[in-house]
Amino acid sequence: MKWFILTVAFAFTSMGICQAADQPAPKKANAAPAKTVDIGKQAPVFKFNDASGKEVDLAQLTAKGPVLVRLTCGCSGCDKELAYFQKINEAYKAQGLTSVLVFREPDAKMAKYAADKKLDMLYSVDAKGSAWKVFETSAMPVNFLIEKGGKIISIASGCEPNGLIANIVSEKAAKTVGVAAVDVQAKKSVK
Repeated sequence: MKWFILTVAFAFTSMGICQAADQPAPKKANAAPAKTVDIGKQAPVFKFNDASGKEVDLAQLTAKGPVLVRLTCGCSGCDKELAYFQKINEAYKAQGLTSVLVFREPDAKMAKYAADKKLDMLYSVDAKGSAWKVFETSAMPVNFLIEKGGKIISIASGCEPNGLIANIVSEKAAKTVGVAAVDVQAKKSVK
């Protein structure tokens, strides 16, 4: 009889273990979801309206060549940094790099700002911050260098008004397009 009770108890216990093995492991309450936007991964699906209102598709841009997406604002630090990113755009656009600025500012402010800064690159206004959600970041500014074909090869975040971050991005962009890097921090000599 003891043998029978032990066998039945073991059978029920075994069934419970087997059922538990078929169940997915419980999720940890504090576990963050896996990042889908990261170095080595495909850039996210991202469409934006440029300054003229035309819809631009990031996938179409990266099909043609590398793209530098900068999520930024018009604060004093980002404003100082903008000159360095304009140098990056000038240095590598002939080799196929497309620079895209996404400003988290109101439309009215950006039209004047773009004219004052003589922006010669694609830019968009995203006052609600949708692009930051798409790129899974809350940092500002943050720069995503995406190679032809759409794979993210560099992410640089933070503001450095002296151009340190921009110079690092410049070196990586130069490597991507296959030319010598331009030191965007270098001062032009006055003759």
